[in-house]
Amino acid sequence: MIEKENKDLCTLYIIRHGETEWNLKNIVQGHSDSELTEAGIIQVQEAAEELKEIHFDAVFSSDSPRTVRTAEIVRLDRELIIETSKLLRERNYGRFEGKPSFEFKEVLRKKLAERKEMSDEEHWDFRLADDIETDGELMTRFITQIREISVAYPGKTVLVVTHGGCIRNFLIRTGYFNRRDLPSGSFKNAGYVKVLSDGVDFFIQLVRGVETPGDSK
Repeated sequence: MIEKENKDLCTLYIIRHGETEWNLKNIVQGHSDSELTEAGIIQVQEAAEELKEIHFDAVFSSDSPRTVRTAEIVRLDRELIIETSKLLRERNYGRFEGKPSFEFKEVLRKKLAERKEMSDEEHWDFRLADDIETDGELMTRFITQIREISVAYPGKTVLVVTHGGCIRNFLIRTGYFNRRDLPSGSFKNAGYVKVLSDGVDFFIQLVRGVETPGDSK
């Protein structure tokens, strides 16, 4: 993209919250919440250090306490109000929220195996359970919010704090990664992406925090 064309695009830094108590214990979170761990706070502080020279014109966050806390740390001493949105929440996992991940995987073992054999396009509308959001539903609300922010802040730079599932599916939806190379859990806490947008299209400039299957653990 030619540099002069960038002046009317919104620059978004979309970051995942730091590690939480439930992340550490492998408990399903979704719309439910748990506090940042000490390690999670350090992760966010490190990301904040990387972004300290960025002039943010606005800050948006999921209304989940773990993302608001993350936004507060990254914001540092910038005098910006954190605007919250339900559209930036993690996927709704329904009755599985607060339950161990192994229980979620065991109960839905057949559905998860069925989904694994599907094409990427079929994947978006596949529902694991009647009270769990599909990938398509998650992306519809998330991208709606990102587009609204981009239209409202042309030529500006905006911090957006959200969740791993949102960012992962966004990177897949935009074609930056395919689903096979970005499995669930591969976008790390406090990882972030830099995106330019005119409110319609997305141009991904930088991705920090991806741990692909081939990476060392």
